[in-house]
Amino acid sequence: MSEPATQASLHWPDEGYRRVPYRVYTDAGVYAQEQARLFRGPMWHYLALTAELPQAGDFKTTFVGDTPIIVTHGLDGQFNAFVNRCAHRGSLVCLEANGNKPDGFTCVYHAWSYDLAGNMTSAAFRRGVRGQGGLPADFDLREHGLQRLRIGQCGGILFGTLSDEAESLEDYLGPVATRGILRAMNRPIKILGYDSQIIPANWKTYHENTRDTFHANILHTFFGTFGASRQSQESATIIDPQGRHLYVYTKRGTEVQSADYDNAAASLRSVNSDFTLNDHSVIDWTDEYGDGCSVFITTMFPNFVIHQVQHSLGVRQLIPKGPDRCELIYTYFGYADDSEAMQATRLAHINATGSAGLVSMEDGAVCEFVRQGIAGSGEAASFIEMGGKDLASGGDTKLSEKPLRHFWNVYRGYMDL
Repeated sequence: MSEPATQASLHWPDEGYRRVPYRVYTDAGVYAQEQARLFRGPMWHYLALTAELPQAGDFKTTFVGDTPIIVTHGLDGQFNAFVNRCAHRGSLVCLEANGNKPDGFTCVYHAWSYDLAGNMTSAAFRRGVRGQGGLPADFDLREHGLQRLRIGQCGGILFGTLSDEAESLEDYLGPVATRGILRAMNRPIKILGYDSQIIPANWKTYHENTRDTFHANILHTFFGTFGASRQSQESATIIDPQGRHLYVYTKRGTEVQSADYDNAAASLRSVNSDFTLNDHSVIDWTDEYGDGCSVFITTMFPNFVIHQVQHSLGVRQLIPKGPDRCELIYTYFGYADDSEAMQATRLAHINATGSAGLVSMEDGAVCEFVRQGIAGSGEAASFIEMGGKDLASGGDTKLSEKPLRHFWNVYRGYMDL
């Protein structure tokens, strides 16, 4: 069952999802309520790629919200996930980021041990010494396993939920998120590497950024100048019926020039003809999917992204670390059947994303700018009416804040705000 959550003290403007009070990013009570209602509530969260755990005994540690999690590949071939918290005194059971432990895990504090499914297997000095001490005679190992998550897969991605009340993973993802995931995860993959960064801003600031479909041509000089993503190109934003998930795509090379775009673009700092590339490998692109999409990004509520940015493929996991801090982890991959040339191209295109990426570096920066800007804002709120004032307006154009209005509508429903 979902745990009860204390109602955060927050006044939401009468305009509803068209306004977002800045206190929702800074209030400790709101953050605590998010942990209970969103991250430990009835929804599914990214855990790992099965390609990260190819062998029986493999494991990785991660988080769902601020709850520490262990994900394992069991000796029986099944994947498992459970809370990384010893049933004895609450210590972390596993201290490593990843590895292989076919014999399971032992807490360093008092040597309580668990198998790869989280079942308790032993406790040091359980029977005492010389007839003294030890655990009670009726102590039952079966009653002291680690808290398990429900776990599911889609296209080689492992998702988990801490809630018994969550709908099935298939229903939660729906057709929109499922299409976006399976488009990228269409065959066996190969892990290419990782990148992580601490963003000194509330987690929702970054998640909004991934749903803010019209900032790319304005903020990102690399996109605007070198034509990887422009408002003049064919593009669309597809939102699922419940407003939880979306995918957005852009088709490079489909420019349709118009006076209104040219006039607007002429004033943007992101379109700068003075910039040139010495290495064109970071922009060279061919249509490997046959659908013309040079950028295809799927965003899943509340904090997961899978992207194709030219030939860079990756998943992004957003981990809250308090009201004013979050961690963003990129896991990059290619396909197992990629040629050496394609793998080299994917590695070159990774330069666009990540903490120091030619594009994504600016996303992390503006999140911090927002945190600094909303300090001392009192009861002030943001304005989200680009493309219209309701959930239906805005069409499927990227030049709209429709995805943000849907996000905040869903968020308020789960949070009861």
